[in-house]
Amino acid sequence: MIDNYLLEELVTFASEKTLAKTAEKLNVTQPTVTRGMQKLEDELGIQLFDRQPNRIVLTDTGKLAAEKATEVLAVNRNFVQQLQNYAARQSVIKIASIAPGPLILLRVKSASFSTQISIDEQFITPDQITTSLLNNENSIIISDQEIQTDQIESRYLGAENLYVNLDKFMYLANSQQVSFKDLARLSFVVLNDIGPWKEIILKYIPNAKFLYQEEWAALTEITKYSSFPYFSTNITTVNPQQRTSNDDRVRLPITDEAATMTFYANYLKKQRKSLTPLFNEISQSWPNLS
Repeated sequence: MIDNYLLEELVTFASEKTLAKTAEKLNVTQPTVTRGMQKLEDELGIQLFDRQPNRIVLTDTGKLAAEKATEVLAVNRNFVQQLQNYAARQSVIKIASIAPGPLILLRVKSASFSTQISIDEQFITPDQITTSLLNNENSIIISDQEIQTDQIESRYLGAENLYVNLDKFMYLANSQQVSFKDLARLSFVVLNDIGPWKEIILKYIPNAKFLYQEEWAALTEITKYSSFPYFSTNITTVNPQQRTSNDDRVRLPITDEAATMTFYANYLKKQRKSLTPLFNEISQSWPNLS
């Protein structure tokens, strides 16, 4: 078995080209590097270096060895990281999402869950789901994708429906429901970080203008002193901090198919038994589409 530090010295030498720079990069003495290189050759039984007066270079075999050593070190680091992630996950279930709604629900309801959870505040993109689960970076990723592979499966959690909150004096406020087309050419005040919903409203509301705000407090302040409509969902209303005070707007459901997002818990199949109780609790806590 070759020690990692010997492979590190080989890879560093291949990059730095000289003993002095290699020693400096690794924060060791030059004789230490020289002894390490000799030990590596002895253990492999192969000449890796061409030693000349005042100069040492890699042989062709040495260059190949450096390439392979780079791969081995990467595998070893990944091995350690996966084990550390897995160990950390045993005591706390880490959850990520592609959208803010499920995270709002989890933050509000987490105290009532029988399992301790940790919420990743950074949204996951759909193309990151598989890698994140396989590397044990997250135990559960909530997304609008139902994934079924040899190692990953999905469990339905609930749906999120988009609503618009209109000034009560607007003509549309007399309706029971609206479509995206009904909202054409209006100006909305919108939270900036709303995940996939941002693309949906841009795509489906014709000629609309959006005044993006970074914080809910800023949005609340604007809606308090203006008539701008804003969006909410069946999930955002569970959070007391995201209910606007002194707001007499009329809340109407948006009927388009794109205004409803279905969410699934994506997870490793081997974790199904341990995660099922939490899935049941999340599903039971999920707000109705009302």
